[in-house]
Amino acid sequence: MPEITERFVARLYDKHADAMLVARKEQRELRASLPHMKAQLDDIEAEITYLLLREFRPSSVVEIGALHGWSTTWILRALRDSGRGHLHTYDRVDHAVRNVPPDLSARRWTFVHGDVRGHVDRLPYDIGYLFIDAAHSGRFARWYLDRLLPRVAPETPVSVHDVFHGRTPWPFSEGAVLLRRLADRGMPFFTAARAKAPDTHARLDGHRVRLGLVEPIGTRTANPMVFFRAGQVRPPAPR
Repeated sequence: MPEITERFVARLYDKHADAMLVARKEQRELRASLPHMKAQLDDIEAEITYLLLREFRPSSVVEIGALHGWSTTWILRALRDSGRGHLHTYDRVDHAVRNVPPDLSARRWTFVHGDVRGHVDRLPYDIGYLFIDAAHSGRFARWYLDRLLPRVAPETPVSVHDVFHGRTPWPFSEGAVLLRRLADRGMPFFTAARAKAPDTHARLDGHRVRLGLVEPIGTRTANPMVFFRAGQVRPPAPR
């Protein structure tokens, strides 16, 4: 599979521009109809998630942390538009269940109410995309890096939210633990975070404008998510 880079993401914007216009319109209308829904993903990181799902067309997607279901609906639209895939969502709160439209959830969504650490036996065996936006603690990061990532294929795309609200993650946070693991393995990640990669953010934003993706959906522009491959953080094999 190709590496996740700015150039690759820009090509995906070009490839799926028409579908993105429709998905953005639908998300804007959904948010207007549910004013209590928190748009926990900023626009660019939500769009990149959609684009990667459209491109890689996984049969199973795992979402850890849904809150009100904003990321859930973006993911489900990508699966709908691809004509393939099932989303398995794990969360300790069930707000998303009341917000996700039935036409999106029917036959393509399974929601598990509870801490994913207590439901490992219910994870699909063939995870093709892993989306994480849950407890942002170092302890939780160590759990999924050591217990969850080794269960998925090395090429599996992974998204982790709330890493780069500044140029560096908060000390002892999920982001700090994750980036240390990536650095220890000498492995890259991609981000369009304004604080960490302002030039990338600006170029992608300009590219979006040229494609007509102009009107904001959310109110934030931090885009703190990072994208990488599961194999980049798997524990080293025993000698």
